[in-house]
Amino acid sequence: MSDPTTPSSAPAQDRVALVTGASRGIGAGIARRLAADGIRVALTYTRGAAAADEVVGAIERAGGRALAIRADASGHEGPAAAVEAAVAHFGRLDILVNNAGYMDVSGAELTDVTPEVVDRTLHVNVRGALLTAQAAARHLPEGGRIVNIGSCLGERVPGGGMTPYAVSKAAILGLTRGLARDLGPRGITVNQVSPGPVDTDMNPADGPSADFQRAGTALGRYGAPADIAEAVAYLVSPGAAFVTGATLAVDGGATA
Repeated sequence: MSDPTTPSSAPAQDRVALVTGASRGIGAGIARRLAADGIRVALTYTRGAAAADEVVGAIERAGGRALAIRADASGHEGPAAAVEAAVAHFGRLDILVNNAGYMDVSGAELTDVTPEVVDRTLHVNVRGALLTAQAAARHLPEGGRIVNIGSCLGERVPGGGMTPYAVSKAAILGLTRGLARDLGPRGITVNQVSPGPVDTDMNPADGPSADFQRAGTALGRYGAPADIAEAVAYLVSPGAAFVTGATLAVDGGATA
């Protein structure tokens, strides 16, 4: 039996992580950060193959190993196929980071939100994360790690127009706690990181709602993808061996 204080029995350079939705933004930052610790990284993307290849190239130029996998988190087959592709390429899986997400940015009023938007939001953000975790659980060893990327909007909604997304991210809390109970007996930890406003293509720090979001934080500013990546790196490290079912808010005090 492996030492419960270490994340699996494998040395860092032999560990493998799958980071979903990692061709840009927070996911790309997480992939690069884990690779910097010597972890081999598989990352998924739905569109933007060139961006995914750029992340892989950056990791490999820095001496790491990475693989880009095209997979649709909203589909029935995509989540399991991504896991199996990562395992087939690297031979194992030690870490899953459920980062893939969708948010409708049309600004539609609640009464105008379409069933298609509701379905896609829940399919990507909730069902996709659950099915990917289920598939990963078939491969994760003792000491394995799952980190789900939630949102401060899952706990506090400061304005209108965000209901479907807020619902989906609130569900991630239940997913995290349920998985922690399911997988705890196997020595696998499951935790959640909840970002606040982070400067990405989807939510730029100079966007139309940026001043409102910035004002809602205690620090009065946006975060960076690297801030979220550092939290994930901690949760998959030996130092977090006794942390499971927990939520780490990295939101600048948005939920304070």
